[in-house]
Amino acid sequence: MRYGVPAGLAALALGLTAALTLAPTAHAGPPRPAPSAAAAPAQFAHPGVLNSRAQLDFVRTKVQAGQQPWKGAFDAMLASEYGSLSRTPKPRAVVECGSYSNPDIGCSDEREDAIAAYSDALAWYITRDAKYAKKSIELMDAWSAKIKDHTNSNAPLQSGWAGSTWPRAAEIIKHTYTGGWPNQGRFATMLRDVYLPEVINGKPNSNGNWELIMMDAAVGISVHLDDRTSYDKAMAIYLGRVPAYFYLASDGPQPKYPPRSSIDTKSELIDYWHGQNTFVDGLAQETCRDFGHTGMAIAATMHVAETSRIQGRDLYPELKDRFRHALGFHAAYELGAPVPSWLCGGSLTKGIGPATEVGYNALHTRLGIGMENTRKLTEGRRPAGTENHFEAWETLTHAENPN
Repeated sequence: MRYGVPAGLAALALGLTAALTLAPTAHAGPPRPAPSAAAAPAQFAHPGVLNSRAQLDFVRTKVQAGQQPWKGAFDAMLASEYGSLSRTPKPRAVVECGSYSNPDIGCSDEREDAIAAYSDALAWYITRDAKYAKKSIELMDAWSAKIKDHTNSNAPLQSGWAGSTWPRAAEIIKHTYTGGWPNQGRFATMLRDVYLPEVINGKPNSNGNWELIMMDAAVGISVHLDDRTSYDKAMAIYLGRVPAYFYLASDGPQPKYPPRSSIDTKSELIDYWHGQNTFVDGLAQETCRDFGHTGMAIAATMHVAETSRIQGRDLYPELKDRFRHALGFHAAYELGAPVPSWLCGGSLTKGIGPATEVGYNALHTRLGIGMENTRKLTEGRRPAGTENHFEAWETLTHAENPN
């Protein structure tokens, strides 16, 4: 995979051995059942996929004032191939993607046109120059007029990558651009009929980044379509997958089994964790595979948490320990910490990509959690660009964003 300017990850103390526990909640009388963890809001907030209106307003103010790192991040976006107003969309009726996008028959074109549509939507909001909104619409219309299916083994993951990005663009254009989008209904139909069926049921036995990316897409699409049923289903899968992907000592001596999967013995679990049999706070299911896929999983996890917060349920307070340890564990090694022999046989494949800005902002800026390694990694790699799949411009949208 190709990377733009990446973003960073976070600090973790590897020697931490005590389990993290929460005090039981006291009840006045019999305990009442908790509300559904996956319940959609009664009314969706728009724009509300990864970026809220308040967040976008913050970014616009910073860029218009020429403040850093936002102005530099914005300039980098406009200077990239994704910000080019001369870009020609390359839609296909059928996108065929095999393992590791081989064959790549429309896969890169689809992902990158989606990122371009999102880039133009951000440029429209920040500049209020209609030419960017029109370009975003041109890209979305080109694909909604043509695509019918995704095929081959990577079809669900490819649908997750592109399906995560399209609704981010569409939310900004539909809910902030008043110049008209005649084919908006056709675009919504594309999301509902082409993308959502590929991602909504997850992939329980695949590496966990698949299901997290697919839920990133499913949640975003559900918000854009005001589809409460699909939102509930996607959030339930996400809330089951996150604790099975990022380990905490409080989980017990081994990670949780991935829900709905056929993995149900310790030997199968160790194999699923790529041979790792020593577990510490922050370790991820794909750490011993490589940091690239782990970074994608981190990004997707934070994207869903961010959208959930915009839609009324803030997941960060309840998941903060899992998130901060995951960020910090990987940040330490990405920054060059020596790899102990018990971890992945003493060898790691680094390259986490621009995966940390959203999580770092949520935990550090908003919750005030100290994350020194994550800070060093995130700030040291600004402005975060794109890995050309589904992570894009997150220094611009989320650096020090309090909203």
